[in-house]
Amino acid sequence: MVIMGVAGCGKSSLGAVVAQAMGLPLVEGDDHHSANNLQKMQGGVPLTDADREGWLTTLCEQLRAHPIGVVLTCSALKRAYRERLRSAAPGIQFVFMDISREQALARVAARAHAHIFPTTLVDSQFATLESPAGEDGVLRVDAMAPLAQLQDEVTAWLAHKETT
Repeated sequence: MVIMGVAGCGKSSLGAVVAQAMGLPLVEGDDHHSANNLQKMQGGVPLTDADREGWLTTLCEQLRAHPIGVVLTCSALKRAYRERLRSAAPGIQFVFMDISREQALARVAARAHAHIFPTTLVDSQFATLESPAGEDGVLRVDAMAPLAQLQDEVTAWLAHKETT
């Protein structure tokens, strides 16, 4: 499963609780960016498709390395990125953490002291985002809902998927 969305939506927090609840490993997408990508982001420079190429290749390798299951946190902003991940793990499910620009800005600003991603890049995330609404295997959740509620929604959705 991929927990996806723009910066500040809560991918890492939800990913951690879902992975724990399901007994699956957690792979943090941000941990797999190149030094160049990290430097660009820290400097407030948005990543391009070319910048994300190696990162997506690494994330696909991570998915293949966990055939029994894994929870991956990854922005997966464009449909093409999601299709790459799907090709590495057919049947993969996506949880889209939907959040407003204002809410994302507030969250990114609140964690500025402890995270690489500056508030100046939030707008570029929204400009790049191609909503996954309507794609197969996607659950949209309200990123502002309480974490326990989100975890319950995701695990119930997955349990339902397994029985159908």
